[in-house]
Amino acid sequence: MTESSVQPTLRVVLTDVNERVVEAWRAAFADTPGIEIRRGSILGEDVDAWVTPTNSRGRMDGGVDAAIKRHLGSGIQLRVQRAIRDRFAGALPVGSAVCVPSGATTPRYLISTPTMVQSSQNVSATLNVALACAAAFQAVHRQNRQTPGSIRSVALVGMGAQTGRVPARVCANLMWTGYTLFHDHWFEDDDELRATITTQLNDIENAPAEERVRIVPPKTAAEPVPAGHVHPAGHVHPADPVHSSTTTTESTSPMTDANDPWLSPNSSTAAVSPGCRS
Repeated sequence: MTESSVQPTLRVVLTDVNERVVEAWRAAFADTPGIEIRRGSILGEDVDAWVTPTNSRGRMDGGVDAAIKRHLGSGIQLRVQRAIRDRFAGALPVGSAVCVPSGATTPRYLISTPTMVQSSQNVSATLNVALACAAAFQAVHRQNRQTPGSIRSVALVGMGAQTGRVPARVCANLMWTGYTLFHDHWFEDDDELRATITTQLNDIENAPAEERVRIVPPKTAAEPVPAGHVHPAGHVHPADPVHSSTTTTESTSPMTDANDPWLSPNSSTAAVSPGCRS
């Protein structure tokens, strides 16, 4: 399903205690409007949803997962694992995500998306960060379809950059890929999301470190966006978008309308999963 109309803004916050990750985000997202970037803990972010990198079993026993469990209480792990059990028979694939009520006022929802199968796995040589980030944003799409306007702001950390040992610049570039796909396409099927990303990023290890890849969505007929859908900040789509069949690679130098109609060249802002269970 492809988005086709202007919708309410989604506020996106990228926050991490690792300064190298923060600087890498500032480089990767320098020409991307509507992104707030800062150094700090996600636990202090007043948004509708936090995104936590997890493992396939939803064991919140390390890294950001463990910090969030301490903050929200052990019940959050039970909610996450129940959702994984109900939707995925107990094992959440990389490239999927679950969204559950947090039981707190802030955030109201927790989106868990695996960057690894097992805890403390080294994923530095994988595409898992792009898959996880894309799945998390697709979870926002689906939650807002289920409960219109329920997620209007979201915070993410540097996925895989700590426990998964993904280099900061690689992490930032892959997260940029996952984010841009969010406003280019809405996937109904996780398998299609995974296939689209892995096919187009297949040879990314041979690309220059500063190069980013914008995924070209599958060709589909434009369909109306569900009521209450929240649109990424700063992005406006035409009524009948047409996508080419070639992957777009981009450096981190400022873009122009000629090579990216969705991103503002004047901005310097540095500042698929089931819906949430009730």
